[in-house]
Amino acid sequence: MNFEMTTQIRVSNMKEGQKWYETLLNRKPDFIPHEGFAEWELLPGCWLQVAEGTPADGSGPLRFGVSNIEAERDRLVKMLKVPSFDIHSRPEVPVKWGTFTDPWGNQLGFFEYLNKNEEQERVNKILGTLA
Repeated sequence: MNFEMTTQIRVSNMKEGQKWYETLLNRKPDFIPHEGFAEWELLPGCWLQVAEGTPADGSGPLRFGVSNIEAERDRLVKMLKVPSFDIHSRPEVPVKWGTFTDPWGNQLGFFEYLNKNEEQERVNKILGTLA
């Protein structure tokens, strides 16, 4: 039985990397077990680990669900100096999405549900508030 998951992103400078990800995620890490490693629980049982090391080539993107992709893009461009990135959509896909990279070359991104009722249903299910 699977009940939790982690994904790890590596950064060559942990001090800068932790600060960058704190800004991206709008909060400090939930757990720092030792030097060179920090973790955020993004959703119950879903952890993002940032570790000092050599970033993996060709990994990702790891995309985060957001309510307003344009606002998040604008925030990252302003606060983290991320180059502006295109937002894409296709008629058969229920989300729009965009991809960017962190300063270490890790591919990240956002996605936003086009149907806000569907988005709210997902949030309720994840938070356990849907009967």
